[in-house]
Amino acid sequence: MTQDITALDKAHSHMAADLEDNSARLGFYGVLADTELFILLTTEASEGAISPEILDLEGDKYVLVFDSEERFAQFTTTPSPYAALPGRVIAQMLTGQKIGMGLNLGVAPSSIVIPFAAMDWLSEALSISPEQAPDTNRGLGTFSPASEAAATLTPILTEKLQFAAGLVSAVVLADLQNNDGSKTTALGFLDAPETAHSGLARVAQEALVFAGLEGHPLDVLFLGGESRQAKNMLNAGTEISLPTVQPPPKQTELEAPGSDPTKPPILR
Repeated sequence: MTQDITALDKAHSHMAADLEDNSARLGFYGVLADTELFILLTTEASEGAISPEILDLEGDKYVLVFDSEERFAQFTTTPSPYAALPGRVIAQMLTGQKIGMGLNLGVAPSSIVIPFAAMDWLSEALSISPEQAPDTNRGLGTFSPASEAAATLTPILTEKLQFAAGLVSAVVLADLQNNDGSKTTALGFLDAPETAHSGLARVAQEALVFAGLEGHPLDVLFLGGESRQAKNMLNAGTEISLPTVQPPPKQTELEAPGSDPTKPPILR
């Protein structure tokens, strides 16, 4: 049976084409973190607790994960217990356990064993807390188009922020010269509910890591869409493309049969 090529297949192929390409490796780990993976268990999950099947390869241990149910079934060949978890959750679960990840072993182009040290690195990269954004109440400096380095964030942010469609009115990337003379990159979320601020800021921090820009100064701004700062930022910066959210269908009020004299009731 012909399989669909998945995002992990593409990221793995890009990485395998040049193992010295750091950006390709980071891209692969970024996709791995965001992908829902099916992890093979020894028994059915119970009350949120899982017991992964452990593969021992010459003394090194690996959990077995697959990026589709079809690939999971192809490997196991018989009905087997599993849990579906994002790669980031599995990485954090394996932290400090000296257990790596066997991904799509023998059933996909992205078949690879990932050592435990790499899983520890991924978990650490995902746990970095974003820095405090500047106080937008004090006013901001001048926005300008994002620098070439900052612009490398655009495709990663586009991928990672698909969930934000409908949550914010816009996401904008720009350079910012602050009133104190310092220069930073600014990522603005317009009309984001306060409850989403922490999660959106963490996504921004992850994007820096997987773009190879860890340590690059980034201010995450939460602005009202009608504010002067938001309008200045939109005029100068690059808007991140988000999926279009279709409005719910308009509900029409039902008329009682015979209530419209121009439309006599249908007789059956």
